[in-house]
Amino acid sequence: MGTNREFSEINTKIGQLFMAGLPGPSLDEDTENLIRDYNLGGMILFARNIRDPIQVARLCRDIQDRAMKYHGFPLLLAIDQEGGRVARLGEPFTPFPGNSAIGMDRDPVERAIEFAEVTGKEMRLVGLNMNLAPVVDVQRGVLEKHLLGRTFGEDPEKVALLGKTVIRTLQENGVMAVAKHFPGLGRAGIDPHLDLPRIDSDKAEIEKINLLPFRAAVDEEVTGIMTSHSIYTALDPELPATMSRPIVTDLLRERMGYDGLILSDDLEMGAIVKQWGVARGAAQAFESGVDVLLICKEQKYILESLDLIKTRILKGAIPLQRLQQSFERIGKRRKGLLKEWEKISIPGVREYFNL
Repeated sequence: MGTNREFSEINTKIGQLFMAGLPGPSLDEDTENLIRDYNLGGMILFARNIRDPIQVARLCRDIQDRAMKYHGFPLLLAIDQEGGRVARLGEPFTPFPGNSAIGMDRDPVERAIEFAEVTGKEMRLVGLNMNLAPVVDVQRGVLEKHLLGRTFGEDPEKVALLGKTVIRTLQENGVMAVAKHFPGLGRAGIDPHLDLPRIDSDKAEIEKINLLPFRAAVDEEVTGIMTSHSIYTALDPELPATMSRPIVTDLLRERMGYDGLILSDDLEMGAIVKQWGVARGAAQAFESGVDVLLICKEQKYILESLDLIKTRILKGAIPLQRLQQSFERIGKRRKGLLKEWEKISIPGVREYFNL
């Protein structure tokens, strides 16, 4: 194999690690170039990308048309659609009150099924194939305000039951589920969007409380598990979970036997940026065992992170085998998408939403 071809293959594989944001409600030239030139693995939509169901469907269709044209595979197209405070798809998409309301309902399992069935159907209709939900953090005392309304409650068994119900129902409806934020943010006293939390729970508490819903998610064959940007002093006193090999590989992969996708939370959050910067955070997260690296706003950070990971691989600091592992895991999901690939029907969207 020639050197140029080797470099080209490495570039293609590294591009698959990234899930990027885009600036507006339509596919712009820079984002199309990113898909074409760097073989991105996925895109994530936020409120800035969403106007109405027809526009979302056209945006998803345009993204997938380019991905198919340039590389022959659809992308992971993700969104945070938890219900309640974190729901990027507003009305006329069906509104739901969120996890805390589900947890407090007289029939929480029925409410969880209803949320996931309707949300899965509506997401799939407009072309979104991955929901960065459910949150399966177990509430421990007073929640930090960024998690208010987003947890199913304080009972780990109940959180596990409702989490796996949402996972199963979303995935039965053709949408990949992602359980978050591993290994549990229920004790966080700081919002990781702003700064780096430290959680001082001992190993016994983490095992008995935090990990129970994630074990249920693993048993349910959840497509993805998202890591948290918090230090867990009992597991790794130096690095946040996203960047920690003892947490990502030793605990989640090896001890818990999880072989699905491990996703980072957004690497542009203050918890990562203030101390390490995006590119160093991304490279360390990948080295620790994370498969999908979320960089949700500034696309320049994707290029910097790509370069740094490539440099570390070429220097032998990150083994080529590590890249191959993630590439194969992502590839498995892409093949699944291709197998059930269906063109987005604008008339179908119009009819469903009565537009």
